[in-house]
Amino acid sequence: MNHRLLGSTGYGVTDVGFGTWNIGGDWGDVDAEEGREAVRAALDAGIDFIDTADVYGDGFSEQRIAEVLDERGVRDEVTVATKAGRRLDPHTADRYNYENLSRFVDRSQEYLGTDTLELVQLHCPPTEAYYQPETFEALERLREEGEIAHYGVSVEKVEQALKAIEYPGVETVQIIFNMFRQRPAELFFEEAARRDVGVIARVPLASGLLTGTLSRDMEFPENDHRNFNVEGEAFDRGETFAGLPVEDGFDAVDALRGHVPERMSMAQMALRWILDHDAVSTVIPGSTTPEHVQANAAVSEMAPLSNQTHGAVRDVYEDHVYDAVHHRW
Repeated sequence: MNHRLLGSTGYGVTDVGFGTWNIGGDWGDVDAEEGREAVRAALDAGIDFIDTADVYGDGFSEQRIAEVLDERGVRDEVTVATKAGRRLDPHTADRYNYENLSRFVDRSQEYLGTDTLELVQLHCPPTEAYYQPETFEALERLREEGEIAHYGVSVEKVEQALKAIEYPGVETVQIIFNMFRQRPAELFFEEAARRDVGVIARVPLASGLLTGTLSRDMEFPENDHRNFNVEGEAFDRGETFAGLPVEDGFDAVDALRGHVPERMSMAQMALRWILDHDAVSTVIPGSTTPEHVQANAAVSEMAPLSNQTHGAVRDVYEDHVYDAVHHRW
């Protein structure tokens, strides 16, 4: 697999990583062995960057990752990024402080089985937190104490990302970027590259829409966010189907079908489209199906999409997506 530098962290990571929200919760039921098997599949595919969070199954995801890394004896070969802060009230920016973040880091160290977390990302805090220097001073203190090696942010909005990288200690930004969420490729990517900030592209398949395998009449389990968060009832609407009204999403998928290159699935086209943007350090699709993990990883060595395909994707975005999402995130 191909590697890219993760900003100024010094980590060289596979350009296709592995996101573990799927094995931690909000995607239906996943048992411990199914979670471990998904991590094994990622390692077997050659992936060496794994993203998780302390709230994915309330530590379930972190624990499964640690078990497999120990089982395989590959801790020194894999970079694990986790997140902290989502366990706080999302409307109370002042609680994103050293005391709380230190407590969250301690538990993640325990669950991941390490004394120093390689990369900790603030987990989608409220906008006010980005204008609160003490939040980033807390992260810097944790880095100086050796509790974390590097820190970054996971954001909902481009504006939050632009504010976050004004803090010199922020080395990575995780942001939703896919064929249905193209705004980051404008000013933010330019600024991230200028400041040597690593970009981690999340929700790359728009909650499964961009796999091309979902149907309009599909029903999701009660504990799947594609059931309970379509209108943003539980957390930011942009996390589910990339914030696009689901019927519009299916219309856009139908419009894309004729542009999928031969020997590629739609999911692979969606991932390759992301990697064709040089500012992206790594993309983190998630799956509990080993075959899907292998297919995702294979995108790393696929040729870039043609200019014609990129143009077609932009046309579909402008016709079916732009008005609903571009101004919001």
